[in-house]
Amino acid sequence: MTDTDLGSTKLRRGITGPLLFLFILGDVLGAGIYALMGVLAAEVGGALWVPLLVALLLALLTAGSYAELVTKYPRAGGAAVFAERAYKKPLVSFLVGFSMLAAGVTSAAGLSLAFAGDYLGTFLDVPAVPAALVFLALVACLNARGIRESLGSNVVMTVIEVSGLVLVVAVVGLMLAGGDGDVSRVGQFPDGANPAVATLSAAIIAYYSFVGFETSANVAEEITDPSRVYPKALFGSLITAGIVYVLVAVASAVALPPEDLADSSGPLLEVVDATGVGVPSWLFSLIALIAVANGALLTMIMASRLAYGMAEEGLLPRTLGRVLPKRRTPWVAIVATTAVAMVLTLVGDLSTLAETVVLLLLFVFISTNVAVLVLRKDTVEHKHFRVWTPVPVLGVLSCVLLLTRQSAQVWLYGAILLAVGVVLYLVAGRGARKTDGAARTS
Repeated sequence: MTDTDLGSTKLRRGITGPLLFLFILGDVLGAGIYALMGVLAAEVGGALWVPLLVALLLALLTAGSYAELVTKYPRAGGAAVFAERAYKKPLVSFLVGFSMLAAGVTSAAGLSLAFAGDYLGTFLDVPAVPAALVFLALVACLNARGIRESLGSNVVMTVIEVSGLVLVVAVVGLMLAGGDGDVSRVGQFPDGANPAVATLSAAIIAYYSFVGFETSANVAEEITDPSRVYPKALFGSLITAGIVYVLVAVASAVALPPEDLADSSGPLLEVVDATGVGVPSWLFSLIALIAVANGALLTMIMASRLAYGMAEEGLLPRTLGRVLPKRRTPWVAIVATTAVAMVLTLVGDLSTLAETVVLLLLFVFISTNVAVLVLRKDTVEHKHFRVWTPVPVLGVLSCVLLLTRQSAQVWLYGAILLAVGVVLYLVAGRGARKTDGAARTS
């Protein structure tokens, strides 16, 4: 497929299949699993792999819809654009875009708490919340300096993140070879728990470990032959991440009782230490910190640029579009998104923040799954991936199912964030009308 087939573009189509695979894998893999294994253990005991497998299957449903829309509209990046094409309602497309923005900020808050937990405790004995706030401030400073993560650096960071997870599986394998560990814990749910209910509740949290694939829609215009490359890279990276997650989950259950995992904010460090293989705690903690810090930095860069872009389009107050004269970075957007993340760090714990991210993204995914069906009547000249029609339907149903399992506190957090978005949308609209009026009278 050539640029002529897809329409002209100012961007170079230089992202090959392997690079796209690593790009998506780097977005999906790493930070979540380093932080959330203990939270999952509290829900499902030693059967950690079960909700991760369920979450993978649910994520693949929505990934099918992204594969169709991205290959059908390879110049249109993001769920907000798909919503605009499908529904022709500015407020709907705004809320979809703002949900992405809010999910990013909330995710960064959760990652800051993960960073400030037991992994950081290996090096410094400091209170978690103040450390998380300082971490977010440092991320904002790096962001304001104009930090750019190229695909090359993403490959390096992905290798570091994966190496830590492979290390977990390897040392537990050595532990088993030495006659230690307890394989029977792998299928044990907590006493008195309903396995189906526990799995579904944990799948909401596990789903957080698979989000990130949706951001790949933003680079569609730079992919070589997107109709052929994108579906393979998308599904391949998600399945790879799922296999790694299941192996890590099984290894964690074998190495430690679920109550020990649940009591730790650095559960994988506890797993490595429990094997007695002799891996220095500082080495694994450093790998985990790199994974979490990289995830938070990338998330905040995305969130601040998304806020800036929406301000430039008049969807958010124009103030968010101000940039530093020399650095040319959106400093107001960086300050605003960092401030919101700091507030969320103060009022939420890791589990609640992760569930809030999932809640917000579920609305985005519902919009995308429905958009696939609505846009079926819109034909394009080039060949593109077409998902089996029941898949987006099942994708919507799976999202609705996960929404029904969210707690009242998570719904409250999500409602507050979306209400803030609506207010900002109205303020931005009023400001735009005043600007247009002044222009006409001048």
